[in-house]
Formats: sequence, structure tokens, C-alpha cells
Amino acid sequence: MTAATPDDPDHDQSAAGESFAGQVRNAVLWRSGSQILAQLVQWSATFLVIRILSPADYGLFAMCQVILTFMAMLNGYGLASGLIQQATISRHEVRQLFGMLILLNGGLAILQFGLAPWAAAYYRQPIVGDMLRVQALLYLTTPFIALPYALLSRAMDFRHQAKANITASIASASTALCGALYGLGVWTLVFAPIVLFTVRGAMMTWSARSLVWPSFDFRGAGTIARYGGVMAASQLFWFLQSQADVFIAGRSFSPHTLGIYTTSLFLTQIFVAKFVPPLNEVAFSAYARMQADPDAIARAFVKGVRLVMIAAMPFYLGLAATAEPLVLTVLGDKWRETIPVVRLLALAMPFMTVQVLFTPASDARGRPGIGVRNGAIGAVILTGAFLVGANWGPAGMGLAWIAAYPLYLAISAWRTLPVIGVRARDLGDAVASPALAAITMTLVITMVDAVLPPIDVHWRLALLVPIGGLVYAAWMLVFARSTVADLIAVIRKQPVTA
Repeated sequence: MTAATPDDPDHDQSAAGESFAGQVRNAVLWRSGSQILAQLVQWSATFLVIRILSPADYGLFAMCQVILTFMAMLNGYGLASGLIQQATISRHEVRQLFGMLILLNGGLAILQFGLAPWAAAYYRQPIVGDMLRVQALLYLTTPFIALPYALLSRAMDFRHQAKANITASIASASTALCGALYGLGVWTLVFAPIVLFTVRGAMMTWSARSLVWPSFDFRGAGTIARYGGVMAASQLFWFLQSQADVFIAGRSFSPHTLGIYTTSLFLTQIFVAKFVPPLNEVAFSAYARMQADPDAIARAFVKGVRLVMIAAMPFYLGLAATAEPLVLTVLGDKWRETIPVVRLLALAMPFMTVQVLFTPASDARGRPGIGVRNGAIGAVILTGAFLVGANWGPAGMGLAWIAAYPLYLAISAWRTLPVIGVRARDLGDAVASPALAAITMTLVITMVDAVLPPIDVHWRLALLVPIGGLVYAAWMLVFARSTVADLIAVIRKQPVTA
């Protein structure tokens, strides 16, 4: 067989494939790498702020988040995804999208202002209404984030997005820390996100050169609108899943107890809430470019699950095993009540992580309805579990997560995997190696912790974390070398084995 020359079609296809693969790798590294850096900045400030503020402050903020999250599903990000998914776009379509975003978010700001007193009455907390009125300013920044996000994502330009996210995180973290130190209390949690979104919107708009004159003539925009509508419906069910617990518990729990539960949830969802969404953004853009090759999407999905779970499994199970020294070291003694709740919630998070990886692949295959139906099923299962669990306080809510999410994942996998072209066995194989390694790590940590003499919690945590890391790494190197090789290849920007 002769070698391909630069004029050969095979050479051109190979070069194009390598170029696209390079784009994906760079996108993953920029998006996930910037997310790690941005989150390190925010976490440093967040954990300091948590130590200063009270559980009741976080309980009040969580009550507001129910309304904000509900409104966010209507803010037009689904329309932006429709623009990403299209093969070609015109300048007129860009102007139409900008017009849609302005109308939607202006209306949402007015609606939230009107809903504020109703929310305050439901939770029996007058300050919730005042907070919601100020937080209505968040919607005014959305058009200046969603439009450039769509344009930059179409080009798989995550470098500029990364710079905007890092800068915005620094500004927001500084605002939060100053607010807490100067005694602003719960208002610290209101002002910091406003600063975050304002800075991000300004920088992304500048990077994408997306400041255009909006068009309010929506003729011909039906494709984007329909796609955005389906995505909004999917987000509606995601809202029911993600906020049903706070909505239900917020009515019966005190602000202090709700703050204990939501802070426990924050700790255990750090990985799935902060690291997985950026990877899903890259995945959706990449899958959309692979639409003509279903087998490539299937392979990429399995590989993505495997690489995500390499990091997710030790995080979750390690969090469960070290909950006591971790909470007391990072948050302080006043958050001791979160320890048993963190342990319970951490056991449910691996199921949630795999679940959220399904949607980008099915959406990119032109089947967003799969995600919508899965979301509806999940909303019913989780809401029912939370209604029961709330009777036993934060621990009961943790048990509700453990009972409901495996069932939800099983149903979603049954519906989604055939659409992506993946067998259940392939998905199980992708998760098995990191899961077994993490379970082994947890057992070793637990045994070591049991024989340790009484020592300060800081030293206890400092001993357990590296021991767990070494056990996990050793297991993976001995029993899952191919998986480790894939991870190293991604980091080194080398081809990954099929």
C-alpha cells in the first residue's frame, strides 16, 4: 500500500480529522482548565465567606434560588444552543437571536419583580422579596452572555470564554469576600453573582464582537425558536428535579436547617455542577460536528464518560469517607451538622454525574425530545422522594437522593443509549474501573481513619487525602492502564485509542 500524498483524499480526511480532534482537545483543556482555575478562585473566597456567614444566610439565599433557577430556564440559552446546532447562520439570524434575548430577559426581570412578594409570603420570610427585586438585575446581563457564548462555541473558541470566566470569577470572589468582611450578611450572596455576570457579559461581548443592532422581526426564525422551545421544556424538568427539594424543604425547614441541607448539597455537587457543565458545552459542540458519523458520537460518548468518572468517583467517595475532618477544617465547627448529610449525598452523586452526560449526545443526534422525556421522568421520581424525605429533615433528603437517582439513571439509560448507539455493557465498562478503584480507596481510608490516634482534624485530613490518592492511583495503574493511558493522551494532546 502506498503512502498517502498531500493530494490524496485520504490524506485530506485524515488531516481534517486530526485538526478537528485538536480543536476538541484544545476546547476541553481551555474550558475545563479555565473552569478549574476560576473555581479555585471562587472556592477560596466561597469557603472563607461560608466561615463568616451563618447557615440561615444560605437558607435564605436558597429560597431565592428556586425563583432564579425557574426564570433561568426561560432566559434564552436554549435559543443560543439552536444557533450552535445549525450548520450555517446569517448576520440577520444573529440579530434576531439578540432581539429574542432582550425581549425574553426584560420580561423575566419584570415578572420576577412582581413575583417577589408572593415568594416572600410562601417562605414566610419578608427579606426574600427584597432580595429577589435586586436579583432581577441579573436578567439584563443575559443577552450579552448568551449571544457571544453561541458565536464563540460555534467556532469552538473556548479560549476567550475562559479569559472572561476567570476575570469574572476574580471580580465576583472579591465582591463576596469584601461583602462578608464588611458585614453585609446575606446581601453578600446577592451582589456577588451580579458582579460575576456583568463582567462576564462585557468581556464575552467584546471577544465575540457580538454587539449588533437587535432585530425584532422574527420571520424565518422558526427553526431556532422551535429548538429553543424544546430545550426550554427540557430545562423545565431539570428545574423540577434540581429545585423541588429546596421548594419542598424551604416551606417546612427553618432558614438554619435549610442552610445546612443546601450547603451539604453545594459541597457534594461541586464536581457535577462546576466541572461537568463546561465539558458538556464542549461535547455538544463536538457532537454537533460529528452528526454525519453516528459511530464517532458513540465512541466519543463512552470515552467521555470514562474520563469524567476517573475524576468523579474518587472525589465523591473520598468526600464521603473524609466528611468529618473536611467539614470541620474547611467550614468550621458551626457547620458540624452537615457531616452526616454530606456522607449521604456524596453516595448519590456518581449516578447524577452519568445522568447529565446523556443529554448533549442525544441533543446533538437531533433528538432533544429524549432529554425532555427523561427530565419529566426524573422530576416525578425525585419530587416524590423529596416529599417523603423532607419529613426526616436534611438526613431524610439525603436518603431520598440515594433512593431515587439510581432508578432515574436506569430509566434514562434504557431510553437514551440506543439513540446514541451505545450498549449498556459499554457504559458499565466505562464506569467500572474508576468505581472499583474508588471503592478500594474508600475502604482503605476508613480503616486507616479507624486506627488513627486522636489528633487534630486538620492533620487527620492531611493524612487521609494523600493516602486515598495513592491507593486510587495505584489501583488504576495496576488494573486500568488503558484508561490511564487515554487520560494522559488527552492531557498531552495525543490521539486517543479507539
